[in-house]
Amino acid sequence: MNAGPLDWLIIFVTWGILVLSVPIAKKYMRSVADYLSAGRSAGRYILSVAQGIAALGAISVVAMMEQNYVAGFSMSWWGLTMNLVVLAVTASGWVIYRFRETRCLTLAEFFERRYSKKFRIFSGLIAFISGIVNFGIFPAVGARFFLNYLGLPGHLSLLGFDIPTFAILMLFLLGTSLYFVFSGGHVAVTIADFIQGVFSNVVFIWMILFFLFNVSWDQIFYSLNQAPENASLINPFKTSQVEDFNLGFFLIGILIYIYGTMSWQGTQAYNASAKNAHEAKMGSLLGNWRNIPQNLFMLFIPIIAYTVLHHPDFSLQADFVNSTLSNEENNAVVNQLRVPAVLISMLPPGLMGAFAAVMLAAFISTHDTYLHSWGSIFVQDVYMPFQKKPLTQEKHLKILKWSTIGVAIFIFIFSLIFQQSEYILLFFAITGAIFFGGSGAVLIGGLYWNKGTTKGAWWAMSLGASLSVFGIFGERYIEAWPDWLNGQVMTGIVILCCIVTYVLVSLNSKQAGIDLNKLLYRGKHETEKEKKLIQLQVPRGLKAIGITEEFTKSDRRLYYITYTWVIGWFLTFLIGTIYNLNKTVVDDSWIAFWKTYMWINVVVAILVTIWFTYNGFNDLKGMLKELKRKKIDIKDNGFISDDNI
Repeated sequence: MNAGPLDWLIIFVTWGILVLSVPIAKKYMRSVADYLSAGRSAGRYILSVAQGIAALGAISVVAMMEQNYVAGFSMSWWGLTMNLVVLAVTASGWVIYRFRETRCLTLAEFFERRYSKKFRIFSGLIAFISGIVNFGIFPAVGARFFLNYLGLPGHLSLLGFDIPTFAILMLFLLGTSLYFVFSGGHVAVTIADFIQGVFSNVVFIWMILFFLFNVSWDQIFYSLNQAPENASLINPFKTSQVEDFNLGFFLIGILIYIYGTMSWQGTQAYNASAKNAHEAKMGSLLGNWRNIPQNLFMLFIPIIAYTVLHHPDFSLQADFVNSTLSNEENNAVVNQLRVPAVLISMLPPGLMGAFAAVMLAAFISTHDTYLHSWGSIFVQDVYMPFQKKPLTQEKHLKILKWSTIGVAIFIFIFSLIFQQSEYILLFFAITGAIFFGGSGAVLIGGLYWNKGTTKGAWWAMSLGASLSVFGIFGERYIEAWPDWLNGQVMTGIVILCCIVTYVLVSLNSKQAGIDLNKLLYRGKHETEKEKKLIQLQVPRGLKAIGITEEFTKSDRRLYYITYTWVIGWFLTFLIGTIYNLNKTVVDDSWIAFWKTYMWINVVVAILVTIWFTYNGFNDLKGMLKELKRKKIDIKDNGFISDDNI
């Protein structure tokens, strides 16, 4: 059941295409701004697709499959309300529109403009430390997947030495990702991530269709019914005994999504890469559609895995999976490898290689983006504020590249020595909260509230980091630590404490309010470039749903279609919830609903993939044309002097 010649051919061809995209990108990367944000030249479609796959990554695929194996269909019911939250955030341009108006290259640069240079350095350092610790398990999870999925030997003999294949794989994968960043900066990263995003969506749909036609709904229903009565994988109203990934996990997830918009800096370069604030907003809105193929894949494949391991028709495959995992003592690792092991036992030649190629693409997309982000943040927000004058462009680019190499070395070593003991998503939540636990309050308050103060920012950021570090060590080393206080719950507590602290400290500070119009380049501070945006007369009612003066007719149509899609599913949730609270709904009815839900989303996913691929390549041509045409501004490097704050 190991990968065959056709599978390896698909993997190497995919890798080769991605690597060959670098020389194309390299000649367009001519300045620090190009390295950091692709010269602020990305259109909405390439931005949406590239950022989507960068945020997904191989580790996220494993993490979501790990989650949905436990939660089944049930979590998706509550997710129908999450779609409305996502729409409200993306349609309004919440945070991202105003941040793009500031023209900052990093979040901590904004913190200096809004608060102080010392706070920029402090927050940049917290972001960097939080980020590389969070990033630290990425190579290990990815390499472990390939090691098991492709059936590679545990050790290789090299120059007379017996070397673990695990370490060699990490070096190869990290080296490939580093090549993208080192050669072409964020220009190369954006192009590669876009290609990977298009390819991944095609394979996701291909795999979903394969299993829909090879595993019956009767088999799925039989298997899901094996779950305990109050831990249902079908009926969301019978999940009181589901551990970790339950309704509480979902509700805290909503809070994290709203509060943490743009706070997490793993894909921070994309926040500054849009051509203008309007394109940033539209790219965010398109995320409502972009995510359909990948979310459908993350939902359905773990359910197929559960079916294979619990239905007698698949006993041979189940025996293979159990045998494969029997020698692994770390339960956290077993949870990560369970679904991939099922795929090994089920996928035919070609499709098995295609999925491995998707995971390779997802690994590279996340690692090149994160290497770029954390390396850039260290230079821009920790090193550069200590400089009394701007760096030369040559020296600036050299330091950025060396910083990226340093991040790669750290995460390689971290992955070799760190022993993971919990679900990936729970590890993400608490390590991420070291920074975004406080940064959400500081960012939102800084963009929307002119009375937010520097003192309030210091208190919120310090408290968020302290509580999160306490949570990490408490969960691992305090024996009396309560089981319910997992990474997700701890993150929710950290967020609430930081919000209250920021508001109370700011209100009790003597600092005067700031001019937000100057910060956002509005009113008399607006430049000619912004004034040339399309101006339309928009009724007040449309402004209430996010449609403003920059909108063309096609922009409006996109908003109307998106609202119809999301609100339609929300009404389904609302009616279904009311009915379930008043009537007893049998599981047969629920499985019929999930079957209909799947097929509707499959059709939409196919249409979305075609739509985004066509428009994305148009955006790619436009981005390269803009990069070639534009003049280099050597002052556009994130350096702030006392006279330009």
